[in-house]
Amino acid sequence: MRQIKIVVAGAAALALFAQAAAAQERVISTQTGRIKVETLTSDLTHPWGLAFLPDRHMLVTERPGRLRIVTPDGSVSQPLKGVPRVFASGQGGLLDVALDPNFASNRLVYLSYAEPGQGGASTAVARGRLSEDGLVEVKVIFSQQPKVTGGQHFGGRLVFARDGKLFITTGDRGKFDPAQDLSSHIGKIIRINPDGSAPRDNPFVNRKDAKAEIWSYGHRNAQGAALHPQTGVLWENEHGPRGGDEINIPEAGKNYGWPLVSWGNHYSGQPIAKPNTRPDLVDAIRQWTPVIAASGMAFYTGDAFRTWRGNLLVGGLTSRGIVRLTLDGPKVTGEERIGLGARVRDVRQGPDGAVYVLTDESDGKILRLSPA
Repeated sequence: MRQIKIVVAGAAALALFAQAAAAQERVISTQTGRIKVETLTSDLTHPWGLAFLPDRHMLVTERPGRLRIVTPDGSVSQPLKGVPRVFASGQGGLLDVALDPNFASNRLVYLSYAEPGQGGASTAVARGRLSEDGLVEVKVIFSQQPKVTGGQHFGGRLVFARDGKLFITTGDRGKFDPAQDLSSHIGKIIRINPDGSAPRDNPFVNRKDAKAEIWSYGHRNAQGAALHPQTGVLWENEHGPRGGDEINIPEAGKNYGWPLVSWGNHYSGQPIAKPNTRPDLVDAIRQWTPVIAASGMAFYTGDAFRTWRGNLLVGGLTSRGIVRLTLDGPKVTGEERIGLGARVRDVRQGPDGAVYVLTDESDGKILRLSPA
C-alpha cells in the first residue's frame, strides 16, 4: 500500500527514520493476570493521538505540530508534510488523528489541533488525503468560534459514529461561562458531517441563537471519547477542576452542567454547587475525586485480554496509568488502576488485540500491553 512506501520503501527511505529504542520489556501484575509492557519507541515528543492504518502502521501526532508514521516494530518516520500550523502553547498544539470510515478508498485523514488566529486560538479540525509524502488537499472543516486567549482546555478527541458523522470534543478554554452559551462552540461536544457541514438532525440546527454544530453543552475539557461497541453511542470523559473528573454519555441537546455544577471545587478552594442539587442538569455516570486527569479511552473488544472484553480503559495523566472499568450497561460496577509509571495521554486497542498507550512526555513512548 502507498503508506508503506513512506516508511519502508528501501535503503534511501530508511535513512529518514529515527532509530527505534532498544526493545524494553517488563511484566506487571493485575487483578486478571500478568501483563507484558513493551516499549516500541521513546522517540516522540508529547504524543497525543494514534490511529492504526490498514497495514498496522500507526499515524501518531506530536503536540508541537508533527505527524509521523510508526511501524509495528517502533521505527519512526520523519514528520509528514501538509500538517496545518498549530498554536503550540500550554495544552495547545496538534491533538488527535482519525481515519475516515472509507479510508481504504478515499485515504482521508482528520486532525484536530489548536488553531492560531485573530483573538487567540481555538480547537479546529482539518482533513487531507494521505499521499506518499504526507497530507495533500488539506482543508479546515471546523473552527471553534470564538477564538480566545490562553493555552488551556482545547479538548480535541475525534470519533466517527456508525452513521459517518464526526464527533469533536472541545473544552471551555479556561473561560467557564461560555460552556453554557449556545452561541459559542466553547465547552461543547460538536457533531458534523465529514465535510464540516452541520447534520440536519443536530439538536440546535434550527435555532438562530445557537451554533448548528453543537451536540451537547456544559463540558469543561473533554479529552477522551469512544463509541460503545454494542450500542454505538458516544461516551466521553472530561477533566474536572479540583476534583470531579467525569465520564458522561452525551445526549443530543443535553446540558452537562459546567460551570454551574461540579463534583470538584475551584482551584481557589471556593466550592461549586454539586450536580445532585440541579436535577435539571445531566450528572456524570462516574466521577473521580481526587482526579485521575482522564485522557484518551477505549472500549476493549479484543481476544488478547478475554477477561477485559466490554471493559472501558481510561488513560490517566496524574494517575500515571490506565483505569480499567467494568460495566453493566451504563453503570460502572468496578475499577482497577494499572500503574505504568507515566502520564498516559491515549489508549487504543490494536488490530492484534494488544493495548497501545501513548505517554505524555518529552521522550514520549508507545507502549504495547499484552498478556505475559
